[in-house]
Amino acid sequence: MAEVAMDALDKAILAALLADGRQSQVELAQRVPLSPTAIARRIRALEQSGVIAGYEAKINRKALGLTMMVVVQISLESQNEDLLAAFERAAAAAPSVVSCNMMSGQDDYLITVYARDLADFERIHKEELSRLPGISRLHSSFVLREVTSRPLPGSSLLP
Repeated sequence: MAEVAMDALDKAILAALLADGRQSQVELAQRVPLSPTAIARRIRALEQSGVIAGYEAKINRKALGLTMMVVVQISLESQNEDLLAAFERAAAAAPSVVSCNMMSGQDDYLITVYARDLADFERIHKEELSRLPGISRLHSSFVLREVTSRPLPGSSLLP
C-alpha cells in the first residue's frame, strides 16, 4: 500500500483516536479545530484510504486468565514458496497465535501466543505450534514482564 498524504488535521484526528478510539465526533471536534461534520468526513476518508484499518477493543488478557506471553522463534525446513504459504495459512488459522511475523536472519518466523499457564502452553505447543507445516525448529521464550505495548507509536504521526 502506498503512503497516504495527510495534513496536520488528519494526524491530529489519528492521534486523538489512538488515545481513545471511542471518542465521538463531537468530542474529537473539541480537540481538533474542525466541526463534527468535517471530522466525520475526514474519518471516512481515512477509513476509505486504508489509513484507519478498523476498530477494536483493547482487552486486558490477564483479566481473562491469559497470564503468560510466549514468543516462539520458528525455523522451517526450507524456503520453498509453497511451504512458506502453507505455513502462513496454518499460523493465521491457529487459534492461539496472536501475531506471526516473517523474519530475516536465523529464524524464519516469530510467533506470539498467550497462555493461561505452563500446562496451557504445553497444550498449545502440542496441538497447534508443533503441527504447523515444515517446522525444523521451535524455540520458545517466556516473557517475564511486558514493559510497553501500543498499537502504533505517536511518533509515527510526526513529519
